[in-house]
Amino acid sequence: MKTAIVILNWNGQKLLEQFLPSIVNFSANEAEIYVADNASTDSSINYIKEFYPAVKIVQNVVNGGYAKGYNDALQSINADIYCLINSDVEVTENWLSPIIDVFKSDEKTAIIQPKILDYKDQTKFEYAGAAGGFVDLYGYPYCRGRVFNHLEKDNNQFNDISEIFWASGACFFIRSQVYHQLNGFDEDYFAHQEEIDLCWRTQNIGYKVKYVGMSTVFHIGGATLQETNPHKTYLNFRNSLLNIVKNVPKKWFLFVVFSRLILDGIAGIKFLIELRPIHTWSILKAHLSFYKNFFKFLGKRRKLQKKQDYNLHTSIVWQYFFLGRKKFEDLK
Repeated sequence: MKTAIVILNWNGQKLLEQFLPSIVNFSANEAEIYVADNASTDSSINYIKEFYPAVKIVQNVVNGGYAKGYNDALQSINADIYCLINSDVEVTENWLSPIIDVFKSDEKTAIIQPKILDYKDQTKFEYAGAAGGFVDLYGYPYCRGRVFNHLEKDNNQFNDISEIFWASGACFFIRSQVYHQLNGFDEDYFAHQEEIDLCWRTQNIGYKVKYVGMSTVFHIGGATLQETNPHKTYLNFRNSLLNIVKNVPKKWFLFVVFSRLILDGIAGIKFLIELRPIHTWSILKAHLSFYKNFFKFLGKRRKLQKKQDYNLHTSIVWQYFFLGRKKFEDLK
């Protein structure tokens, strides 16, 4: 299987200096390595050319964010498997083989993510993906090893191969044929949760998404947008709502949309109580953008062929905040 590791970069020379060495050292014999540059204005490209001449460069004309950035770059990359990896990820020895083996053994597996641990505290899972993602009835995402802001320690409890609902965009393997069949990421998302949408659509055409815990990477997280950044709050709330409109089964649709709008309003009040009004404003802006895009995304809906009962756990908000269930294994 021809594998292409594609690192999306925007003004990230310092991150490339820190993390590109591990990718080259532990991957060059098994994959071609690319940097997809999103119209950087720093010295990223010159740095790669000088110190890593074997790394191939694809230069995008504009910074279209995560979604358009990868869509543009992957048009010119020929491979069976794409590994889309953030520039703030450190990989480990033999990290590729377990994942490629799963692709080879199951042709219906289209997307895979490895175990993602926190670079800053390598005993814990990292927020953006942990040990594989899921969504609850209301479209809220969570992970094995990470429910809301509670991060579990890695005690080898997720050293398995498991079917999941979504794989993290921080380190996202996908069959190129499936990626192009589905026209890649939805560029209306710009960034955040477009990987959930793509995983949802992938399952709707009969493929599986998996987690492979024998492969480990370390992710800084928030290197592009910090968790406290109000624009990140805006994108997460807006894109989560757009995911619902685009993908939730018909029988749940109206209930889930109205419930989410109410729950988001409660989250906005919570931010006000915490003296973070700028995040309340971000939620309001997210809802205004959601209303503006509602009919556009309604037109994007596709007939679901699988995952009609996508909610493994009914309400993460209820279980986490009211019942105090912080770990994945405690959810019901």
